[in-house]
Amino acid sequence: MRLPKAVSNLIEQFEKLPGIGPKTAQRLVFYLLHNPQSELESFAGAFSRLKKDTMLCSVCHNVGESDPCEVCGSNGRDENIICVVEQPMDVLVIERSGGYRGLYHVLHGAISPLNNIGPDQLHLFSLMPRLKSGKIRELILATNPTMEGEATAMYIAKLIADEKLPISVTRIGRGLPVGGDLEYADDITLSRAFEGRREI
Repeated sequence: MRLPKAVSNLIEQFEKLPGIGPKTAQRLVFYLLHNPQSELESFAGAFSRLKKDTMLCSVCHNVGESDPCEVCGSNGRDENIICVVEQPMDVLVIERSGGYRGLYHVLHGAISPLNNIGPDQLHLFSLMPRLKSGKIRELILATNPTMEGEATAMYIAKLIADEKLPISVTRIGRGLPVGGDLEYADDITLSRAFEGRREI
């Protein structure tokens, strides 16, 4: 039996999302079929506004509703510390822990030669002018404890060492499991990881 074209098209679209296979995509589509049309239109509207109503901060590259973002525009942050993370989701996780009050820099990925992702594909080089401003005394490297995250952290540390900047470069503490992602860490583990950061 052939599926209606509208159903098969939506299944194909869901399959493009990370972590969604054919079976999950089918379940999602058939679940949506049982919802009232008004809910589907609200759902579709949220999708269409996702890119229109958000923007990247020109300072830290986090996702927000304004430029600069809420963190960069705040007067209540410690402007002498920058925490480098891989993804905007990592900022949300760290903010939820309540253990950090500095600024951020979001790379939107990590160096991964196997996936053809080098430093030029990341928001990496816009970090250097921020570090050279003379305000920053500490840079926390909070990339994920994976091979790619470690390679990215070491690359950034080398950039700073080569520039001979008077900045303390620290790595987030090892409260996180190797091979794990920040977005799955609980608040206590993340707070302890920040407390246990070390210079590299």
